Amino acid sequence: MITRKVGAALAAGCTCVIKPAEDTPLSALAIAQLAEEAKIPPGVINVVTASRNNTPSIGKRMCEHKKIATISFTGSTAVGKLLLEHSAPTVKRVSLELGGNAPFIVFNSANVSKAVAGAIASKFRNSGQTCVCTNRMLVQEGIYDEFIMELKKAMQDQLRVGEGVKPGVTVGPLINENAVKKVEKHVQDALQKGAKLILGGKIHSCGKTFFEPTLLANLKRDMLISEEETFGPVAAIMKFTSEDEALEIANSSRSGLAEDISQIWRVAKCLEVGMIGINEGIFSCAESAFGGIKESGLGREGSRYGIDEYVNIKYLCLGGLD
Repeated sequence: MITRKVGAALAAGCTCVIKPAEDTPLSALAIAQLAEEAKIPPGVINVVTASRNNTPSIGKRMCEHKKIATISFTGSTAVGKLLLEHSAPTVKRVSLELGGNAPFIVFNSANVSKAVAGAIASKFRNSGQTCVCTNRMLVQEGIYDEFIMELKKAMQDQLRVGEGVKPGVTVGPLINENAVKKVEKHVQDALQKGAKLILGGKIHSCGKTFFEPTLLANLKRDMLISEEETFGPVAAIMKFTSEDEALEIANSSRSGLAEDISQIWRVAKCLEVGMIGINEGIFSCAESAFGGIKESGLGREGSRYGIDEYVNIKYLCLGGLD
């Protein structure tokens, strides 16, 4: 997250102050060390670490400081809104990569095996802890049962929970115990409201920060998983009947795979999101314009558009040249 921002800022000729997440300060300090070894001048890259208690006041200070021209933040929608509010008095430019509620749509025309492979890649990488991980899987009724059976088998065959440094492990821990509690809450809420547990559903025997890869069927719109970002290894499947119904469900979120090419373009144009993967579970790369719409954020990272967040357009009109 830091390199995406700092790389563009340096390319635009800006200095930067990095305030890393309180749970992960060491990666930011490592980047500062690499910058020093690369002979980047002192003062160009700066790091301010903080405890959870001090983070709100430091964030507010950075937003309100008149010498800071841009705030770039990756995190929750709730915190992003606070930063936007704090930046308003100085009319500061704000770039926000916030929470999502990404739908993974599988139509009857899909190759089920390929769709399952894409679902595994999109849902379970980093234990479900990325802002573009699938949160809701919408599967058309004609292949609904087949998709669930194949996904269950793939999860059983491919997902191994444990410490990431151990050979064969594909699903590691969540960031902290609070993250696990949120996943537990979402799963229990879904089960209480009629979801069917196919796999998993509880804390893993590896420890308090590990959660079993979980598969839920019969997802409904009134469940927390449909309304909030789970940020954990839980695949929840909702059945839909028509293309219009799938679009209505997908676009109902405040956060912003088929083989029929005409359907691909038709659906992609109607989805109210900033990025779409088509027959592809992982679509983020350095050359893509990464970012969301609605309450998922402002601005873009990556590609040539990412540098635009750190520059101002200046118009010069020269007269008297006769």
